[in-house]
Amino acid sequence: MRCLIVEDVDFEREMMEFFLADYAETDSAADGVEAVELFSSALEEGRPYQLVCLDILMPHMNGQEALKAMRQAEATGGNPSRKAVIIMTTAMNSREDMEEALWQGDCTDYLVKPIILADLVALMRKYNLIPSGS
Repeated sequence: MRCLIVEDVDFEREMMEFFLADYAETDSAADGVEAVELFSSALEEGRPYQLVCLDILMPHMNGQEALKAMRQAEATGGNPSRKAVIIMTTAMNSREDMEEALWQGDCTDYLVKPIILADLVALMRKYNLIPSGS
């Protein structure tokens, strides 16, 4: 599985890379602009990400904007029937952020920080990214 971790805080990004080391080949981006570029390039190369862990509050382009740009890239240059699992990861536990991400942005799911490995693994199982016994 290929995973893109999008997080502007170095410690948080490194923690996610550590969490996912046994489950995925990971790339990372420090902001939404870089993330959309990596995501789009992966689609063009025919090596799309199956999982994206996307922070909301970031410089240059926030996670909500990046989410919409990624879904647009999938619609125009990818395989619309095989969308990436995009999990928003944020310290912001507001109803408005969740609704925007889930219903307006078409994210797959939402995790509130601090991220707990068991919760992340449960979501990867839920969306069939890893086998149930992993």
